[in-house]
Amino acid sequence: MRQRTVQCLGPHGLHRMAYTEWGDAANPRVLICVHGLTRNGRDFDFLAQALSDRYRVVCPDVVGRGASDRLKVADDYHLPLYAGDMVTLIARLDVEQVHWVGTSMGGLIGMALAAQENTPITRLVLNDVGPLITASSIKRIGEYVGKAPTFASIEQAEVYIRFVAATFGALTDAQWRHLTVHAVRPAPGGYEMAYDPAIGEPFRKAMGDEDVNLWPLYDAVRVPTLLLRGAQSDLLLHDTALEMAQRGPKAQLVEVPNVGHAPMLMDEFQIGAVREFLLAG
Repeated sequence: MRQRTVQCLGPHGLHRMAYTEWGDAANPRVLICVHGLTRNGRDFDFLAQALSDRYRVVCPDVVGRGASDRLKVADDYHLPLYAGDMVTLIARLDVEQVHWVGTSMGGLIGMALAAQENTPITRLVLNDVGPLITASSIKRIGEYVGKAPTFASIEQAEVYIRFVAATFGALTDAQWRHLTVHAVRPAPGGYEMAYDPAIGEPFRKAMGDEDVNLWPLYDAVRVPTLLLRGAQSDLLLHDTALEMAQRGPKAQLVEVPNVGHAPMLMDEFQIGAVREFLLAG
């Protein structure tokens, strides 16, 4: 595992995006894994280890999260900036094509890039996200993002993360601890979440009473696509997933039982589904 940074340009100056890299640095086959709204690249440690025999696996911390810089202007936390940062990252990696795994927000970034002409993405995995995002799930996420307290200990932080992320499913104690230690950082009085609370500001500004419709973006995707869906997900509805299998790239659908939003790609079944799809290409 190697930890690096790349400098990116936003509307209000430069910022550094951190990323973790696994596997042979000279391997031309590159897999980029991008996390959800409040998470970070270390969520993919289990998947990256499992695929590093075949890929150079790159897991960025989207700006404002993990070890990446925080932006000076909260309104700059939006999809176009994230997509631009990923184009810069791909240029740094010096490859023409990549495979992509995106969980939730990371899937939206991947969808935005895969919909472009001359996209560098040649295989796409959307993990529990699609072109129709329910208003109820946006409201649920908006209730906690950017509002986490300070924790006196790692144990206290884990209790909080297990609560807000209960929809991840029945993870092991070791997996919950892994997600916790990489999701917090030292702060006065103990620990705080390792993301900029300001990411919640543009998110809540965009909240409304209607679902978010991105079907035109999805329909423009022309690369082979795998759709993973937590069977109990409130963000990606079953009917939406079925429609995604019939239009646009006609995604191959795999539902993960006993999981909501989102599968964490830590167990054998979830990793196996991703590995089988990616290596088929």
